[in-house]
Amino acid sequence: MPDPFLIRLATRSDEDDIRRLIELSVRILQKDDYTPAQIEGALGHALGLDTQLIDDGTYFAARPASDPSLIIGCGGWSFRKTLFGSDHGPHRHAGLLDPATEPAKIRAIFVHPDWARRGLGTFILKHCEDAAQRAGFRTLEMGSTLTGVPLYTLKGYVRREDVAVSLPNGEVLPVVHMVKTIKSSSS
Repeated sequence: MPDPFLIRLATRSDEDDIRRLIELSVRILQKDDYTPAQIEGALGHALGLDTQLIDDGTYFAARPASDPSLIIGCGGWSFRKTLFGSDHGPHRHAGLLDPATEPAKIRAIFVHPDWARRGLGTFILKHCEDAAQRAGFRTLEMGSTLTGVPLYTLKGYVRREDVAVSLPNGEVLPVVHMVKTIKSSSS
């Protein structure tokens, strides 16, 4: 059976579609974990598109094989120090990571609500993990939303600490710092 999803590098021309996808994903899929005020404060700040990932060639757009014109998911990884957040997010640091001693960052995985619970998040995550591994990284970390913790735990990520992210509207967004060691291809 062919894979139901396709994935490609995201481009700057995808920005508007990706931003709309992220907003819809957050508003619908995260409404049981965050209050409306937390969601409003987080969109475009702690939760959103980081165009540096597109420029670095480490952010991806996922599409259904049945209609490749639609973007139904997105996500990426990074060789930079920023753990999470949009272009206007907190704690941005564009410094480069050392693959031998520092973990790559898994960043901004979002799925269209109509495509949730069909394996798309897992598909994007695996693509990002494989790309980071090819770049020489052996460990990964992320700032996960509460909504993502069950999936990432299932995929081998371990909770390191809970982080309270201050938002521009005075709210605080709980995020979970998670880590994973990648098994080498020789293991």
